[in-house]
Amino acid sequence: MAVIETLIRPEADGTISFGNYKLAAKSKLSDFEHAGDLYKIKTFHEITKLERNGSFVYESVPGTAVEHFAVTNDGVAFVVEGDQDAQITVQLDDEAEYEVYVDDVAVGGMRTNMSGKLVVSVELNGGVSQKVRIVKR
Repeated sequence: MAVIETLIRPEADGTISFGNYKLAAKSKLSDFEHAGDLYKIKTFHEITKLERNGSFVYESVPGTAVEHFAVTNDGVAFVVEGDQDAQITVQLDDEAEYEVYVDDVAVGGMRTNMSGKLVVSVELNGGVSQKVRIVKR
């Protein structure tokens, strides 16, 4: 997997890919249209953040590259890459139970907070991607 040079792009399967953790300076792109929604991306080596229609969707500290990001009624799935371990926050349903999978291995159940945010840590080692899937119980 490679960083997303254009900061955000649509994929043939209807998902989006975004982020570039190799940038030294913060870069951002607003008003990227995909499937009727407007996205805003901010990314560089310290953080990657995605908003849809002005609302929070994804954030990682430090920055990451994300491919095939898909949100469904049951959760979210994506492939993530970074230079080092990352703390990833995603927006889901408020106060709901989710099962978290990393590379198809269940790593435990988690509950979102009152605002629907779920935080998961993912071990990332220079250029090796991890598949993350978060499914509502």
